Amino acid sequence: MRTDKVELYVHLVWATWDRLPLIMPEMERALYRSIGDVAHSLSCRMLAINGMPDHVHVLLRIPPTLSISKLVQQLKGVSSHFANNRLQLDYGFKWMGFYGAFSVSRWDVSKIMGYINNQKNHHGMDELLVELEDFFEYYDSPPKK
Repeated sequence: MRTDKVELYVHLVWATWDRLPLIMPEMERALYRSIGDVAHSLSCRMLAINGMPDHVHVLLRIPPTLSISKLVQQLKGVSSHFANNRLQLDYGFKWMGFYGAFSVSRWDVSKIMGYINNQKNHHGMDELLVELEDFFEYYDSPPKK
């Protein structure tokens, strides 16, 4: 019997409000776990998650019935709610309204997983994959005339 073969991988990136360093080391694990829990509830498979104090990278295998916009809305909304209501922060936590979504070939999954898992090293050594990081600059810069 023949069946469908679907492998959809997406690399998501989004930032904290105004790129403020809101993701403190002591909360990072719990915040990432909340994102993973949401992904799992949407039938996604979390392959990698990591980031910096002002942004997060996520690599997921997603079902063909789930739209990227619905996925990101849920990941950001639930994790923001979790941060504000469960982590007892001394400040309000909020994500920016935009995000980056990049399709990933199944042959490149391990490369992107390595990039995400080593985020802090890449940022510390300025070894960034520009195409996955510089979309922030597009939104951070003033509009061109």
